Amino acid sequence: MPTTTWNRHHILSLADFTTTEYDTVLQTAASFQEVLSRRTKKVPTLQGQVVANLFFESSTRTRSSFELAAKRLSADTLNFAAATSSMTKGETILDTAKTYLAMGTDIMVVRHREAGVPNAIAAEMDRLGVRVSVLNAGDGQHEHPSQGLLDLFTLCTLIDPASPRLELLKGKKIAIVGDILHSRVARSNIWSLIASGAQVHLAAPPTLLPKLFAEYILEEAGARNQEFIISSSPTPHSPLPTPQLFLHWQLEPALQDADFVMTLRLQKERMTAHLLPSLREYHQLFGITRTKLQLCKPSVKVLHPGPVNRGVEISSELMDDPEFSLIQSQVTSGVAVRMALLYLLGSGKT
Repeated sequence: MPTTTWNRHHILSLADFTTTEYDTVLQTAASFQEVLSRRTKKVPTLQGQVVANLFFESSTRTRSSFELAAKRLSADTLNFAAATSSMTKGETILDTAKTYLAMGTDIMVVRHREAGVPNAIAAEMDRLGVRVSVLNAGDGQHEHPSQGLLDLFTLCTLIDPASPRLELLKGKKIAIVGDILHSRVARSNIWSLIASGAQVHLAAPPTLLPKLFAEYILEEAGARNQEFIISSSPTPHSPLPTPQLFLHWQLEPALQDADFVMTLRLQKERMTAHLLPSLREYHQLFGITRTKLQLCKPSVKVLHPGPVNRGVEISSELMDDPEFSLIQSQVTSGVAVRMALLYLLGSGKT
């Protein structure tokens, strides 16, 4: 493991992550990826500690990935499901968290459909003065830090498998396409990619990428003393010293000469209005296909956080094409990255 000091007690957002913290996660994940390639894939790093997966919202990839990561580190795991819990009898979220605290939980991995719930649980643990860490596994339309970090790890290990680090993405053009308005993944990716010095291009219909989104990002960046430029008309091949974030309401400018394309799921369960004429029209205008990738660099790779609506955000043939698709690599990277996060939070408790 990298011998780097880690001082972060909770992982709730990537908005205030430092370059050193990003690189620590990437290097630690690379070490665990090597462990996962061995015949014996288990290490005793968190033996005796308890990791509680408090998933108040349905999940397949994230929950399974965190559970496997904890078991690979030899931690004991507790899995919570809201539908079969005492919350159906009126128990509050904080009381549920305190119940798991009383069972000896060391790390709480929290996912909720409402933004801010992991922060509230973390604040309660801090108020109680206990050494319990909270890891945000996705909250509403706020953030999904572990997904943003595993996407970052997937990209950096593709460029340099032996030494993944943030600076490898400097100057790269990365397009994020799809339901950006409702996507917590997009927000986490924006913070990590801006920190790397990449040129990030957001593309979506105006209903899924309103101008107020730029105001939200700038307001959050100001609160974190971060500086970058938001524009809708980039100057090709002339990166500015200040990181750049570009907004497009057409797909072609975002794809032109892109190094990587991240496509996002249409989150119909979070849409409160008819924001699209039809899924067919969306695919015609913003769906990623081999033909549309011809605008990108020849070496372009495609990512998707899953689950995928085949034939909507991305064509089936492209999704299954190993020449372009990194989707399965993202799933594999997820276990190593989440092992790294649990290790960094838990190593100070042993």
